[in-house]
Amino acid sequence: MAYGKSIELFLANGTADSLITAELSNWNGKAIKIPRIEISDCKRDDIKGAGVYFLFCKEEDDSDSVYIGESETIQERLNQRLRDYNADKEKFYWTTAVIFLGRDLNKALIRYLEDRFVQIARESKRYKVLTKNTYGKTVMKESQTAAMEEFIDNVRILINALGYKVLEPTVHNDPNSTVDDEALFLNLGNASGKGMVTTEGFVLFAGAVLNEKTSEKSLSKGAATLRKKHLASNKVKDFVTTENILFSSSSAAADFVTGYSVSGPATWKNAAGVTLKELEAKAAK
Repeated sequence: MAYGKSIELFLANGTADSLITAELSNWNGKAIKIPRIEISDCKRDDIKGAGVYFLFCKEEDDSDSVYIGESETIQERLNQRLRDYNADKEKFYWTTAVIFLGRDLNKALIRYLEDRFVQIARESKRYKVLTKNTYGKTVMKESQTAAMEEFIDNVRILINALGYKVLEPTVHNDPNSTVDDEALFLNLGNASGKGMVTTEGFVLFAGAVLNEKTSEKSLSKGAATLRKKHLASNKVKDFVTTENILFSSSSAAADFVTGYSVSGPATWKNAAGVTLKELEAKAAK
């Protein structure tokens, strides 16, 4: 059973564009979201402590990337990164840092957290992970591992609430239902796919077979551009999707699979052959 969570946000300088702290009730950890340009002049004591940090970047193709790191002196480490970039020693440019601190964190614990966060972010495939290596041989007591896994669960809640889904999979495993119960299928000509509606839109599962031809006249400019982008990425190989892809709607996913404009609600059907349009109409009643 899922329980509600209470999050306290504090706008330190009275604006959402500046430093924000976020805390969960009954947790001794804290999140600090801070713009790059405020790092050097920040006078807060808590930002000087031990913890893990996420540095968010925008690539030239407008895709998202993140560097995940750890330090016993967070502000000092981030300032060193700023100096490294100015000296051309660091190649990526980040705009925002999200820092997580906690009471009694030490080097072994933050190394464990860094390694786990990098692993989760890579599995989620929302962001390109820029971290190359982590210290994956941390030896800890069973009680410490349990405490850090709880820390990770709380970080996932807070970083998502702050607007970064870097640790969120596109499809959650709900113990009360199976994916097959909610799955929708598309079969048109030589194109086929499986997906499902989520809170963010529509997820097309890996293994979808795409129509090799694209009807430029039928597709909108945006849909045609998106199809070209995905076809050129490592998400598609030989016109078969190699990982889950999130779309804004069922129609966007259907357009991508077929290569021409179709109605998603009328095209996607469940295992019983009921269309998404019919399912949504039934749910609305």
